[in-house]
Amino acid sequence: MTIEIFSGTSTPLSAAATLIGTPTEDPKDLSIHGASVFNKPASHIIELIASRSATSSAVYIYDVAEQVGFGTLTKTWSSAMESTAPVISLQTRAGAGLSLVGRLSEGSSQDLVKGAVLTAYTTPGGLAAMVESLSYLPPATSNSRLIVQVPAVTTVGPNFALSPTLASLSAAFPILPDNLVVLLSATPQESIDLAALSYKLTSSHVVHIFDHHGISRESGHVFVPTLQLKETPALDVPELIRWSGYQFFDYVGDLNAETVVVLLNGPLALMAKSIVAHSSGLGVVVVRVLRPWDGNAFKQCLPDTVKEVHVFDDVPNEVCQGSLFVDVFGSLYGPNSPGPLVRAHRVTPTRTLSFLSDPTQFSTLLTELSHQVPAATHLDTSSTRKLLFFSTPKSALSPLPQTVANSFASTVSVRLLTDHDIFSKSGGVTADKIVLSPRSEGTDVLPMAAAFPSGTADFICVLDANLLKSHSLLNQAKSGAIVLVASPWSSELPYNLPPAVLSAAVEKKLRIFTLDAKAISSSFGAELGAAQDTLQRVVVYLAVLRLYLGKAASEPAVRKLAEGVAREVAQGSQLAKISASSWAALEEVNLQIPLAADDGDAKPPSPLKQFEFNAIAVETADGQTVVNGSKVSSWHDAAKHLLFPSVFTPPTPPSEEAEEYIQDPSLRPEVPEHTYLVTCTVNRRLTPLDYDRNVFHLEFDTVGTGLKYAIGEALGVHGWNDEQEVLDFCKWYGVDSQRLITIPVAANEGKMYTRTIFQALQQQTDLFGRPPKSFYAELAAYATSPADRLALQFIGAPEGSSTFKKLGEKDTVTFAEVLQRYPSARPGIETLCEMIGDIKPRHYSIASAQSVVGNRVDLLVVTVEWTAPNGTPRYGQCTRYLANLKVGQKVTVSIKPSVMKLPPDNMQPIIMAGLGTGAAPFRAFLQHRALLAQQGIPVGPTYYYFGSRHQHQEYLYGEEIEAYILDGTITKAGLAFSRDGPKKVYIQHLMLEDAAVLASLLKNQAGVFYLCGPTWPVPDVYEALVGALVKNEGHTPESGGEFLMSLKEEERYVLEVY
Repeated sequence: MTIEIFSGTSTPLSAAATLIGTPTEDPKDLSIHGASVFNKPASHIIELIASRSATSSAVYIYDVAEQVGFGTLTKTWSSAMESTAPVISLQTRAGAGLSLVGRLSEGSSQDLVKGAVLTAYTTPGGLAAMVESLSYLPPATSNSRLIVQVPAVTTVGPNFALSPTLASLSAAFPILPDNLVVLLSATPQESIDLAALSYKLTSSHVVHIFDHHGISRESGHVFVPTLQLKETPALDVPELIRWSGYQFFDYVGDLNAETVVVLLNGPLALMAKSIVAHSSGLGVVVVRVLRPWDGNAFKQCLPDTVKEVHVFDDVPNEVCQGSLFVDVFGSLYGPNSPGPLVRAHRVTPTRTLSFLSDPTQFSTLLTELSHQVPAATHLDTSSTRKLLFFSTPKSALSPLPQTVANSFASTVSVRLLTDHDIFSKSGGVTADKIVLSPRSEGTDVLPMAAAFPSGTADFICVLDANLLKSHSLLNQAKSGAIVLVASPWSSELPYNLPPAVLSAAVEKKLRIFTLDAKAISSSFGAELGAAQDTLQRVVVYLAVLRLYLGKAASEPAVRKLAEGVAREVAQGSQLAKISASSWAALEEVNLQIPLAADDGDAKPPSPLKQFEFNAIAVETADGQTVVNGSKVSSWHDAAKHLLFPSVFTPPTPPSEEAEEYIQDPSLRPEVPEHTYLVTCTVNRRLTPLDYDRNVFHLEFDTVGTGLKYAIGEALGVHGWNDEQEVLDFCKWYGVDSQRLITIPVAANEGKMYTRTIFQALQQQTDLFGRPPKSFYAELAAYATSPADRLALQFIGAPEGSSTFKKLGEKDTVTFAEVLQRYPSARPGIETLCEMIGDIKPRHYSIASAQSVVGNRVDLLVVTVEWTAPNGTPRYGQCTRYLANLKVGQKVTVSIKPSVMKLPPDNMQPIIMAGLGTGAAPFRAFLQHRALLAQQGIPVGPTYYYFGSRHQHQEYLYGEEIEAYILDGTITKAGLAFSRDGPKKVYIQHLMLEDAAVLASLLKNQAGVFYLCGPTWPVPDVYEALVGALVKNEGHTPESGGEFLMSLKEEERYVLEVY
């Protein structure tokens, strides 16, 4: 039979891999000093850079990162390579990031001498959960800083489709700490360069976000991590970024454009750059460095002709305001000029997927914004050829796409991306996309979704014919495409296909061929002594080359190409026989739609399923397949891991009783934490009324709530604003406090809830909190007075930084006071609530052990109050709320994990150092150890150090402490009251008196040291402990510091400071 097919590309000259499959990467062979080879995706190189012991002191891998296929290789390397940094696995939950903050919060600890450069892997959603903790990061130094590598991929929608959206970070970007740099990369080369640059910005903490949805996972890109080879100069952050060859912002498009689109660097930005490169009147600004935001650099990159600026923001729902819009608005609107018109485009996760799955939607939107002819801005991929393989994971033929891609790599540019769908079919479905393009085509890189849109495949290979019965695969083919089906069906194929599949094939005029690879491999298996799986891959590979190369193919030429990939199976005459059989067995299917039988009662056919990308797989060196972060025995298990992640997370000790108490979502619908409604039973002041500090003790009844807590954990209090102040504000603002309003639930697309204005302002909205700089810029749009508008624009602009700093740090103005200073700026009350944001829970160490007090939780709190420069009294929002609690009043609380934990062995000595209310967790420790002693359970030595100003006024829980000393619960107490004697005495002085015993407890008896309270004594306490080790245990200052830091890794040197 003669087969003539249009040739889509040049004939490849050689093949680069065997049909056994792509070898698993050996980390010892992964060089970061030269160009990559074909089968190393950029994300693998990023993991390699981040995980070197020369780069990081430790790598913290959060579960959400592993669930999207990032971090698995680092864990594998850690057990195989000495040069890999220590790896710590963490779960993403309340308090995520506290471990990182605690590790970096040691003042003059040895970490600062030898270096504690920590790397964390997490996703956008995981980073959002860490933001509150990151606000406590200490200043970065060359030897102590945090780098967070963030693969941008998130599950979206009911089908758990994976998306590159950053919507979960929309509320997090504005509250990131000022000492944190945020880098965004899109292309493979850029991702590797910025990953390396992250570790060269030695004066800042860094977050690097890169596209793990597609491009960084692709094989085929050649790149050189040049920054690894450069000697880093001593420059500040902006200069160092420019030294690396990158800019804060990239401008692409018409130099005289009147319309400019602004996007964060990522897949949509790559699409936009490609579109505007072939259009007029339109420009694109791509934001590569989001923090620190450089407003001047942004303005300078805009053409002078710009009239409209359109800002595309990833947001969870269409009523949320994105942070990028606020940055752009604040940069362009100053007190001296109104600037161009700035418009917001809120891109929800579902809209991001829509733009990627159908790029014409995105190009049409840009066309409308630029007022151009629609055809002018469409993406052009006509010079590429596209191959698509469908298979089932772990099938005999699943390695074939990699082999085919390798074969073409020597003559053309090749990109290969593998996606998985673990829900639509038991066992899963795999789609391998290959894009071939001339090497002379330039350097622009499009996301795979744009380079390979739906319905554009030139060649489709279906390696499991049963998929045609269940899935709509042929809709991916363009008109006249070639389809190869590995199946014994030939003339029977039309009768085995659903009518919809057959109709699509006929309508698109597809040429479908079948090949019974299994039969051919069976006939040669005994003769060659080779595995049938390997022979099948050879047979299908020969057929793929013949069909794709078309007129350029001849049986000898195809056989010649196959010699390189079949060397382990057959050579010479044996390969010639296999090639001839494969050639002869190809059969083209006659696509005539068979006559339908008259079955009036027949059931309608089941609808065909669509392939949905919802899983990422990583092959490890030991041959394991890790899907969504878990090693699975079958791909059906992978769906279980995604649907029920909590079932498959590392085991935790079972609770003593089943969960009997279900949270009422109407209690606090805007709060993501699990909350409990507890009752205040005791509110007792501990310090005298005439003392200048109000330290008070609280007790809450938890009966019927199901609240359980571990020793050392913290209680999150969801406090309310002062009732009278809220009513006064409502009266001034001119709103009825009892009117109902509907507000969106933050970070939940489409979720809304209804409350009265009074409830919203008292219980939820942080009306009396400190406004960020973005609030001024956003509020300016609502000012009707020119003076108010210009003043707000100025404060919100970069030029107004000193004014903003004075208002925030010296005057400590609140949201309400800003509104009162600029009374013409009055957004609607619903809008105002969204602009201000929610009251954050305040967390307090729990001062009780549930094993002792039962259904009760105790707190030790000191009120926060001060006077502003204008004489206005100020109060800490939550401590004021707690101080005014009445017995019987209900309070909404949540539980937050903490680093303060008792050691697993009751015989381990513990050394506790608490300053002021830092004594709270140690009260719980002492209660529990006293209970053990009463039960006859032996416990180790217990040393307690406490410091405050005056014994008479501030000896917190003094009666209990004295009782514990008398009954032996406390082995030794060191009480430092700094203002009671002629000379100030602090806890570190008392620790020096006990230096010998403390050093022995830590060095020889597995003792654990705890410090809780303010940060100022940390360096002195550290030096006291190091000095004790030097004097009594034979250490040098350096080795003593190293020993103390090793205790930290063992959770035996624990700090909780604030």
